[in-house]
Amino acid sequence: MCGISGFVKLGRTPESAGNLHRMLDTIRHRGPDGHGIHEDGVAFLGHRRLSIIDVAGGHQPMSNESGSVWITFNGEIFNHAAIRPQLERAGHRYVSRCDTETIVHAFEEYGTSCVEKFRGMFAFAIWDANQQTLFCARDRLGIKPLYYYVSDKLFAFASEIKALLKLPEIPTQFEDTLLPEYLTFGYVSSDKTLFKGIRKLMPGHTLTVNAGTGTVQVKRYWDVPEFLTVSGKSDEAWIRECRERLEQTVQMRLMSDVPLGMFLSGGVDSSAIAALMKRMRTEPVKTFAVGYEEAAYSELSYARQVSKAIGTDHHEIVIGPDDFFNALPRLIWHEDEPISWPSSVSLYFVSHLASQQVKVVLTGEGSDELFAGYYRYQHYLFNRRWADLYKFVPPFLRKGLRHYIDCSGLFSADLRRKLQHTFIGRDLNVESLQLDNFYGAFSAAERRNMLSGDLQNPYQTYLDYWQSRKGSVLSQMLYADQKTYLVELLMKQDQMSMACSIESRVPFLDHPFVEFASQVPDNLKIRGKTGKYIVKRAVEDLLPHEIIYRKKMGFPTPLRQWFREKKCEPLFASLLDRKGFLAEYLNLDYVRDLIGRQRSGADDATDRLWRLLNLHIWGNTFFTGKRDQNWDGLFESRLTKELV
Repeated sequence: MCGISGFVKLGRTPESAGNLHRMLDTIRHRGPDGHGIHEDGVAFLGHRRLSIIDVAGGHQPMSNESGSVWITFNGEIFNHAAIRPQLERAGHRYVSRCDTETIVHAFEEYGTSCVEKFRGMFAFAIWDANQQTLFCARDRLGIKPLYYYVSDKLFAFASEIKALLKLPEIPTQFEDTLLPEYLTFGYVSSDKTLFKGIRKLMPGHTLTVNAGTGTVQVKRYWDVPEFLTVSGKSDEAWIRECRERLEQTVQMRLMSDVPLGMFLSGGVDSSAIAALMKRMRTEPVKTFAVGYEEAAYSELSYARQVSKAIGTDHHEIVIGPDDFFNALPRLIWHEDEPISWPSSVSLYFVSHLASQQVKVVLTGEGSDELFAGYYRYQHYLFNRRWADLYKFVPPFLRKGLRHYIDCSGLFSADLRRKLQHTFIGRDLNVESLQLDNFYGAFSAAERRNMLSGDLQNPYQTYLDYWQSRKGSVLSQMLYADQKTYLVELLMKQDQMSMACSIESRVPFLDHPFVEFASQVPDNLKIRGKTGKYIVKRAVEDLLPHEIIYRKKMGFPTPLRQWFREKKCEPLFASLLDRKGFLAEYLNLDYVRDLIGRQRSGADDATDRLWRLLNLHIWGNTFFTGKRDQNWDGLFESRLTKELV
């Protein structure tokens, strides 16, 4: 795991390696073990190294035998040792043991189709001096990030947006047309970012730049397969294959020349991986967990139970509101864009804990999006079945019942909230039943009150993915989440772990395992009220029954409770600054009204205020010149002072 950056001149504008050094300095946290550059007057490649494989010999940028092909690479190719013999037989000469060199020789041998041979997580850029082309690639699921900017004079790329902003040719401008999507999802689902002109190379895509002509070609090389019905295969055969494939992908991700460990939440996914690691390794398995001072929101007791059951060397960290809010400004800087979920902050703290003992961790990310682990999948299928019947009720009766639920004093607040999440309390389309119901923070009406101008549909990218699939409704939901929601989760995983200079690996997202999951029948993903049924059955011999089948918590954060504390009042007041970042783009009168409803208890605006607070801090960090106001934290905290 490393940090990469660089640029290619497309015109006659003079460039210098000094700009490249500034880019690398900005992402030093991604690779504190060393750095290197290559430049030939046209192409400038930079690398920050976190030494994992071939610690002594894997320095980058790295070239082929003749020095005509150069690479800067971030990630791991887990099958590089299997690819190497055929490349050696073809005449390629190795000088190291590292996977980076395999990419170089594979590019020489197979050209741009080399990516199809790699099994792992990666983002890399290869400069072919003979052809005067730069070839960039990102792994199939988007585990490793790659951002880029292109103009008629320059193509630039980096692992993080902030590195691109060090180039004087790249303006720091807000892409305010994406505000509707940000306020709804908390992130941007397309290849755009909240910085105008800066894009992300999407998962499973390559990009080729011709320095002579200035052309840039983006191409998709992989996608999740369409669901196909497999006949004649028993449930037990599916479950057995799931276990075998999971064992294989975990074993591959134990490849390391440095200590590694496991993030342990106490849920079935991380617990199963930890249990398999324990069986596969002779040395003690180190596990790391994070929790909150508020016990009702903490999963530490489950993590301890798993650790005791399987026998790991377990470590924990407990954080409170001061720790959380003091870390937030710097973590928004690390993430480049506003933080979508509060759990990113706790992920940073457990990453810092782990970094004191290991350089690599495995995580359970991805299983929920492959095998329908979130309750929202079951809830939508329930709503969809009944909505198909409910649509025959005359519209005026449906509208009247909905109004009655919203306004009647006969319903408790809890019952009213539950009914509002059902087909009775919503419109009967996907946007309302699924997206507004479980993804959106600000509703369409609120967005109209807060924003001006012609507002884009924030759900369009998600719906495009949904509608591109012809399989079952569940397969459509999972595919759309894998292409949007999961990509953002992986970005969070990467940025928060790399902020602490550790590499995170995700066994569930080995691409052959993802292809297998796409073919698993729906009734083996959801059975009754049990999500991820096939995974749970596959690991029943590894873990206590009560861990496998306990109710999913989803890594909750006591944000709602914290927002009620008086110490948060200044945070809300800062959102209403008439000279602040939000004032330029949002209707502050509506924001003031929202804060008032939160204070009075008339409305639970936790998620919406979280969106606004992040946008406010992000704007100050990158645009207004007010970064230093909160750089050292929003509150006082011993723990965060130690971390930063």
